[in-house]
Formats: sequence, C-alpha cells, structure tokens
Amino acid sequence: MTASPGHPAARHRQPANFAALAREAGAEVNARFGHPLMNLPGTWIGALATVAVGDQPHQPIQPHTRPTPWSPWHYWWQAHYLDAMIDAGFLAVARGDRIEARIELQRARALLRGILVHNFGRFRNDFYDDMAWLALAAGRLDTLSVRLLARHDRLARRAVKTLARELHGAHDDVLDGGIYWSRKRDFKNTPANAPAALLLARIGEMEHAQSLLDWLRAELFDPDLGLHIDGIHPTANGRSVERTIYTYNQGPVLAAMLEVGRPQDLLHAAALIESVHQQLYTPGQGLRLEGGGDGGLFTGILCRYLALAAHDPRLPVQARRTASALVRDTAVVVAGQSPTQLSKAVQRWSILSAAATV
Repeated sequence: MTASPGHPAARHRQPANFAALAREAGAEVNARFGHPLMNLPGTWIGALATVAVGDQPHQPIQPHTRPTPWSPWHYWWQAHYLDAMIDAGFLAVARGDRIEARIELQRARALLRGILVHNFGRFRNDFYDDMAWLALAAGRLDTLSVRLLARHDRLARRAVKTLARELHGAHDDVLDGGIYWSRKRDFKNTPANAPAALLLARIGEMEHAQSLLDWLRAELFDPDLGLHIDGIHPTANGRSVERTIYTYNQGPVLAAMLEVGRPQDLLHAAALIESVHQQLYTPGQGLRLEGGGDGGLFTGILCRYLALAAHDPRLPVQARRTASALVRDTAVVVAGQSPTQLSKAVQRWSILSAAATV
C-alpha cells in the first residue's frame, strides 16, 4: 500500500541524527534538572524547573531551589524521567556502548532510590496511574540490569511487586470493572487502566491485562474518533463520562494491545495508529503537543509506544511506517527546544530517543 499525499510516511524529511540529539537532550536534562537528593550519596532526583540567571536562562538549578522531602516534586514526572534514562541505557546497548549503558543504569538506580527516599521510604502513592507508570519504568530498569549485568535489580523488583499489588487493590466491579484513578475511588479512567494493563501483561498476568483492555474498549473507546477518551465517574444515577481526548492515553493502550497480542488487539492497534494520525497529527507540526505542567509529558509518552509499534512485525507494514513517521516528524519539531520545565525536557528527550529507534 502506498501512502497518500499528506500522510506522514509520504512526506520528505531532512535526515537527522536523532541518536546524537537524544544523547545531548539527556545530558541537558541531567545537568540542568538532576542532582543527588539532599546531597545523599547514591540518590538522584529531578527538580521541577530551572532558574533563569541573567543572560543565560537555562542554568542548572541553584542549591537553595533543590527539592527537599517536603517540597513539590511530582512523583509521576520522576517516573517518566526514570523511563527516559532507561531509554538511554537501551540505546547505548544498541550502539555497543556498554560503558555508557552502565552509567545510565547506575543513574537510574539512584533515581529510583531518590524517589523512594523522597516518598518517605515507600513506593505507594495516592494515584494509581502514578504507581503504574513507576512500576513500568522499574520493570524496564530490571530488564536493563539483566541485560548488562546478568542479574536482577532488587529494588526495581520490589517496586514492581509492591505497585502491582496496589493496582490489584484498585480493581472492583463498579462500572463493570476497571481500576480507579485514585484512592478516592470516584473515577475510573484511561490514564490508570492503560498503563496498568500494560504492566500486568509484562509481568505475566495476561488474563487480568486482557480484562482491562476489554473494559477500556467497552467503556472508554470513542468509535467515531477511533481514540480512547478520559474516564467515567460513578454516580447515583449511573455514570458521568469525561470525553476529553489526551494524546498520552493512546500510547499505553497501544502498547498493551501489542503486549497482549490477541488477533483483535493487533487489529485494534493498527486502527489506533491510523486514528492517531488522523486526529492528533498536523503535517509540518507533528503530533499535538499539550503545553506545560503534566501535559508537558503527554506526547513523549505516546511517541515511546508508537516507536514500539513501528518495530512490531505483526502489524501491517503501513501501520508501522505511519507510527515511525509520526515519531520522526514530532522529533524534528521538538529537537530545537530548550525547555525550562522538567516535564517538557523529559518529553523532548523521550521523543528524540524514540526517533532514534525508528
């Protein structure tokens, strides 16, 4: 099948060394935002923003601005910072640089310890989506450890086990299934259920992963748009639906479909990639970017999982080409950015890392 004019796979793109750009982006994030938590050896954490200093607006954070255990720190931003480090580690392995890969692994371990210390010695959080994201990153950290050192990482495995148990406790039969977004147990949404489904599939709990995917399809899929909406509140009269479309929600749904891999999942995955192209992509601008704050992470998350799809031989060739082109076109857009907020800086790094693989 030939891509139609205007389709991202049909557009001419200038070649870019995304691998080099990703390395530069990672070095910038670590230098400008990262530091040992309270100068504790063996820890690492990301500050939420850089501080403008004179004519040099992107200086590393100053010591008095660095987080303490009582300062704002955004658990889920740190989880995606960890995932970006693991991306960098696997990219280093792929280019045969095991020394750099070990450096990334060591820093990732320090960040996981920093998260634990900052969170007062526990991995639990009030939000189940946050916990699913950290469990996914910790699981990848453990995989990288096995790849490089031929041994599991004990802290990462502890994080996955602890957080998977929390996710199990968030599930009930209200609204016919699904897990809650938070401990308030008043909202079930794609941001919690999609990464949870992916995590459960990755740790071998395939039946539970399938049930969450089926619930997402039945309850939170908009067939007119071909995308997943935000979530549902249980009410006295039944339910109240939040129909907002977020870019990042489509990513872990796509990855969970590929991980579960039933025939219908692969069909849905190919269709989802095309819907992302139709609904969330603009020629010359790449995938929709959501702004700062939490939204600063959203498109990076989607690109990470589109890159996985681009390599999956079970998908049609055109779907894989589209996934690849969506990532690369978005990487061209963000390559020249120099964000002053951790979320957007991690997103840029994640997008460039994804582009380096496709």
